[in-house]
Amino acid sequence: MTSNPYARNFLGSAPNWYKMTILGFLVLNPLLLLVFNGYVVGWLVVLEFIFTLAMALKCYPLQPGGLIAIEATFLGLVTPTTILHEIEGGLAVILLLVFMVAGIYFLRGMLLFIFTKLITTVESKALLSLIFSFSAAFLSAFLDALTVTAVIISVAVGFYGVYHKVASGKLFTDAHDYMDDNQLQQHRRDTLEQFRAFLRSLLMHAAVGTALGGAMTIVGEPQNLMIGEKADWFFVEFVLRMAPVTVPVFVVGLLTCVLLEATGWFGYGAKLPPDVMQILRDYDTYEAEKRTPQDKASLIVQGLASVWLIIGRSLHLAEVGIIGLSVIVLASAFTGVISENQIGHAFEEGLPFTALLVVFFSIVGMINEQGLFKPVIEFVLTQQGITQIISFFIANGVLSAISDNVFVATVYITEAQQAWIDGRIDRDTFDLMAVAINTGTNIPSVATPNGQAAFLFLLTSALAPLIRLSYIKMVTMALPYTITMSVTALLAVRFLLMPATDMLYEAHLIEHHQGAPGTTSEAGDGHGGGH
Repeated sequence: MTSNPYARNFLGSAPNWYKMTILGFLVLNPLLLLVFNGYVVGWLVVLEFIFTLAMALKCYPLQPGGLIAIEATFLGLVTPTTILHEIEGGLAVILLLVFMVAGIYFLRGMLLFIFTKLITTVESKALLSLIFSFSAAFLSAFLDALTVTAVIISVAVGFYGVYHKVASGKLFTDAHDYMDDNQLQQHRRDTLEQFRAFLRSLLMHAAVGTALGGAMTIVGEPQNLMIGEKADWFFVEFVLRMAPVTVPVFVVGLLTCVLLEATGWFGYGAKLPPDVMQILRDYDTYEAEKRTPQDKASLIVQGLASVWLIIGRSLHLAEVGIIGLSVIVLASAFTGVISENQIGHAFEEGLPFTALLVVFFSIVGMINEQGLFKPVIEFVLTQQGITQIISFFIANGVLSAISDNVFVATVYITEAQQAWIDGRIDRDTFDLMAVAINTGTNIPSVATPNGQAAFLFLLTSALAPLIRLSYIKMVTMALPYTITMSVTALLAVRFLLMPATDMLYEAHLIEHHQGAPGTTSEAGDGHGGGH
């Protein structure tokens, strides 16, 4: 295969076995479609796409995943119209990736300043991990997980770049390519491996933290807002509805963080090497000594832009992508960044993932068009009572780990709302289903990078190969969180959710709702709430 120039160009430097596997998928799919129906081949395509994500360190998933998606379109498994519909539905997320991630780029000086102080001050790794996890959860509750993930990626890249430069025998002022390990000094290579393990653990704690906080509020995740709108819940009621599940999960998540650092299980526990600590302190001193009044003014502007970001996002003053664009304008206009070349660098991190996400939307469209989840949905709707609510939670969790949690939530909340409108369930049951759907799509989905866009963003970022964070490594490190958080959520759904819903009603914290929205029918005779 290596003697053929076309074969050598195909997927570039990816291993030959990987190239042959992708070619095998592309040849096999149309042949199987002649024998089986679209449902069977559709599931095969989903597994193939997951494979490209799992092998992200071998080849960026955009190209192999894109080829599979293009073939699925030509085979009629999904139509361009459906793909466009999915893109339109995910436009807010696309705008977020295009503008908000670029906006974070213009705040990197301030972020690196703050987190350098934090890492060089807090010497306890367990406490530092807890701070990262709690901060990510808190910010995700009022911002969104992707924005917070962009922040921690920016910070981690900054730290890695500083040490890698010094470990390559260069000064802070020298130009350096931190993607190239060839210039690394031999005696610093082991230290770099430990530093990578340190960064991996901090990033995973923070990534899980985004899921902990993101499930709590109506602005935490895209599907939260959609579920809240269909249930007619505003910010406070959404928090109260979710609290019987999200609060115990939050506590257990933080306890799991401390336990993992104490035991060193599942790839955690790596401490910041003293050598790296000293270099970061030297860098902080160097930056402070050379910081001019103009530099200080830039840091203040970046801080004010960050405050605007938090206020604008938490109050939902505009779509997050629009707020991100305003951050770009404000932070660049008042820090002297005015050339097209300077601004262009800000978009380098987010645009490849944006393209990958659009490819992912085509796979999601195929799932919808071929009805891959339909048997599970129909089975769940046949259940009764608390078994039905638990089934909703489990089904959403399992499917979110395979697919996208926003898509899964959309499918299930639409079905639940239609069942309420049709009179098959009452308002109380619909409210319980909405909580189960939200927590089911937010919590067990941490099991794989597929389920949450923030996890997928981290996996496919430029940082992941630097710190050797592969798909399998992410799944392994997420496993203890997946178990403890999912079990806690399941128990909370079973034993705390329904009593808490009754308490909300009895205390008159929510207004009385009866019947389907926009109608006067008495389809639901329960006392469920809403505004």
